[in-house]
Amino acid sequence: MQGFSNLQDRLQRMSITLRPLFVNVTWGAGGSTSSASLELAEICQRQLGLTTCLHLTCTNMKKRLVDEALEEAKIIGIRNILALRGDPPREEEYRMETEDRQEEEEVKKNDEEFVWAIDLVRYIRREYGDFFCIGVATYPEGHADESHPVEQSYEEDLPYLIQKVEAGADFLVTQFFFDVNAYTIFEKILREHKSGVFRKIPIIPGLLPIQNYQILKRTAKLAHCRIPPGLLDTLDPIKADDEHVKRKGINALCEIIREIQAIKSDGPRGFHFYTLNLEKAVGAILEKCDLIPPPQPLANGFDSAIDDSPPIPNSVNSTSHHISNGIPHFRKPSDLPTSRRPSMSSNHLTTSHRSSSPPSHGTHLSTNQPINTVSREATWDDYPNGRFGDARSPAFGTPTSYSLTSLPCTPAQARALWGEPTSPPVITNLFTSHLSGNAPSQLPWSDDSSPTLSPETALIRDHLLALTTSRNWWTIASQPAVDGLPSTDPIHGWGPAKGFVFQKPFVEFFCPVSDWHSQLRPYLHSPSISQEISYYAGFPTGGFESSEDNEAVHVVTWGSFLGKEIATATMVEE
Repeated sequence: MQGFSNLQDRLQRMSITLRPLFVNVTWGAGGSTSSASLELAEICQRQLGLTTCLHLTCTNMKKRLVDEALEEAKIIGIRNILALRGDPPREEEYRMETEDRQEEEEVKKNDEEFVWAIDLVRYIRREYGDFFCIGVATYPEGHADESHPVEQSYEEDLPYLIQKVEAGADFLVTQFFFDVNAYTIFEKILREHKSGVFRKIPIIPGLLPIQNYQILKRTAKLAHCRIPPGLLDTLDPIKADDEHVKRKGINALCEIIREIQAIKSDGPRGFHFYTLNLEKAVGAILEKCDLIPPPQPLANGFDSAIDDSPPIPNSVNSTSHHISNGIPHFRKPSDLPTSRRPSMSSNHLTTSHRSSSPPSHGTHLSTNQPINTVSREATWDDYPNGRFGDARSPAFGTPTSYSLTSLPCTPAQARALWGEPTSPPVITNLFTSHLSGNAPSQLPWSDDSSPTLSPETALIRDHLLALTTSRNWWTIASQPAVDGLPSTDPIHGWGPAKGFVFQKPFVEFFCPVSDWHSQLRPYLHSPSISQEISYYAGFPTGGFESSEDNEAVHVVTWGSFLGKEIATATMVEE
């Protein structure tokens, strides 16, 4: 997996240049990525010498998998766990395959034992004592399960958070936020709470570097995170220019950090960055805010997610460091270096088939950012704004566009939007109505931030309607051809000003297998068409067919900008 390999390279660069206190490795719903998560965690802990905090969820997790994960973490030297409930169970969407009655009983028994994150905290403490340093999640703006919560409130969460701390949690990591006022109020309430359980516990605020406008809107909605109107007003006029958005986002995050640093607190102060496996923005933020500590070898070779060393004095940053790979030692949290130790989240990668390498190490780009170690390999995938990215990128994860768990709404809202269609004609009517601008306002594959057709899609509406109404082929993604329009074009433009953008047309759709064999495949293989159109076809049984070899990559959206290499925003490959 080239993306996984490149992620290791990226982690190594970030560990050397940014020197985080610890890194987080995420865990897929129901243990779906347990092998990849543990592999990456071992690389971080043993190979890169990074203090590693492994996320662990319990919902829809068999007890056996929880035990195996904890034992494996212990073996590879990880002593830091972020205990999470995970996604709430959706029986049909997360239903586990069971081979026999015994396994079904195991799942049932586990459901009774692990319901909430506190169950996992209690279990780890009961089985492992103080071996693991345990963190739990908290939500400055309140937690909500639904994709579109009616209301959410941290006041309702507080009793459960108290229970998690009393059960043995050692530190708190917050959901990312952009509303500093909400966080300030939240921290004050915790520190002054009459229970006293939050008086000294480390509270690590979560921050999301702004990579581009669409990612910001989408992730904020998924996390039920409020974006202040002032930030939206700043970004909205430049939303098509990822580079400009990133620069403004860096300034916005730096301002958030400064405001948090100004909060008086007797407890530790640190920051946790949700990097999305991208390094340019977080590196610039850390350097601009003077958060990169100088190298400091550990005296005893031990480490934990909570650092009890004294504050690190200001000094010139070094370009290299070494951390002992010895077995880490658990230490009770007492004090973090003041405002100078970041942590980073890393999402493991599970999908990549491309074997070619990203741009070479020898070529450097001017990044217009102060950090002088950000090179071409650090920025080559800085345009993750297309529908299909580059599978070589560490930021390229498992595609979720077709997953039932990634619906842009709750199951109840999905039924309200689309009903429960059981025949092709009914589904065709839904697609036709949507393309015509009528209800439903969105389909499962729609961009959840745009309830209506995009202006670009509207340009080819008639062609899409023809496929849907005359052939009963259901289109879910498409784009028209664009040949050198200005990057400021109101419909097709993106990227910095004074550039030019290009697009190859494509359409993605469902069609009956019988139509593929009788109509579409013969057409695509005809002499005149086969030289003009490439295709990828997947089948319900799991089969796959393509006109291209398995190493082929088609760039379908790219741009040319002044003083820069060609930027590729959307790629299609096997």
